[in-house]
Amino acid sequence: MRVVLFTGKGGVGKTTLAAATAALLARSGRKVLVVSTDPAHSLGDALECELGGEPTELEPGLSAAHIDTRALLDDSWGPLRGHLRILLSGAGVDELVADELTVLPGVEELLALGEVRRAAENGTWDVVIVDCGPTAETLRLLALPEALSGYLERLFPAHRRAVRGLLAGLTGAGRDAQPAWDRTVDALDVLAEQLTGLRAMLADHTTTSIRLVLTPERMVLAETRRTLTALALHGLHVDGLVANRVLPGPPPSLRGPAGRWLRERHTEQQAVLAELGGMPVSLRTAPHAAAEPTGIPALLEVARSLYGSADPAPRAGAAPEPLLQIRRTAGRGRSLDSEFELVLHLPGVVASTLDLSRIDDDLAVTAGPTRRMVALPSVLRRCTVSGARLSGDDLRVAFTPDPAAWLR
Repeated sequence: MRVVLFTGKGGVGKTTLAAATAALLARSGRKVLVVSTDPAHSLGDALECELGGEPTELEPGLSAAHIDTRALLDDSWGPLRGHLRILLSGAGVDELVADELTVLPGVEELLALGEVRRAAENGTWDVVIVDCGPTAETLRLLALPEALSGYLERLFPAHRRAVRGLLAGLTGAGRDAQPAWDRTVDALDVLAEQLTGLRAMLADHTTTSIRLVLTPERMVLAETRRTLTALALHGLHVDGLVANRVLPGPPPSLRGPAGRWLRERHTEQQAVLAELGGMPVSLRTAPHAAAEPTGIPALLEVARSLYGSADPAPRAGAAPEPLLQIRRTAGRGRSLDSEFELVLHLPGVVASTLDLSRIDDDLAVTAGPTRRMVALPSVLRRCTVSGARLSGDDLRVAFTPDPAAWLR
């Protein structure tokens, strides 16, 4: 089973390339589902068909669907939200306040990602291709499972959910609240299980990967670097870049304004492609089509020009370098002269965008607009940060023992 998520800026052609990749995989004999979580509903336009929430078979081996997040919200989150409102009201919280407290930002996207996981795990498909929303929305979406897991654990810790009777009593409603609390805990446990499963799917680099689609323009370079860093910071694996709408070189005989424009654009694109080729992920290019490629025959032409004879969704080889590594750089055992180094691999990182801070037992790492709380291993929790430096794509944070906590 392979799951490949396509994302990129709006308008770069990610939906077209996701649909083209799925069509080519199906023609190679695999059973493929291409599914869209993008509210723009453009996957059906690319495939020239009407799509609903359930997979529709377009041809042997190729099925497609557009996830209906509104229906998922009503069916999945609605009941849990109702249970939570009852509990909050029983605890004396004003009804309007309780209603606001049970609004969960991003829950629609989270439910959509849950449907992707369900499709990937039901054993029907060899490959699931996901047409995600624009890059910024996708980054938020892919960070949600981990963020909401932490939110849920802080709000309703697992060990407290297990003590149902005690917590029902704490609401002030006594035995009358027990059925409502039981229903709420059951729903919370289901949500926690779904979040754990989503995090496991996204973190499994042998199964799940992300493909960034872009156009070869100068302004795209910096954004691509930021996106690579942000995805790595969340422990997600990018298996390649796809530069779309690459212009051909003009023939020498072409003169006039059209020839001048084409030569300038071609030269600019080639310079951008050269820089993209120096990034730590593979790069493929798709030529600019004369007409908008819609329908399976046109999409197959795009896919064949992009992949040639290569497999569009190969099985993962060696695992990519892990996000976080720890090594001792000085001292032995529990000596106070010990030194440790925490190494975070962040492809494309730029020093000026980095910020670090220690918050209790976590290291808050901020790269541009993306922030992640990295839980420190037990040995580093008893240390203080003594320095940090950037070495290539590696952020190296030095730690030394805190005498007040080291020998406890």
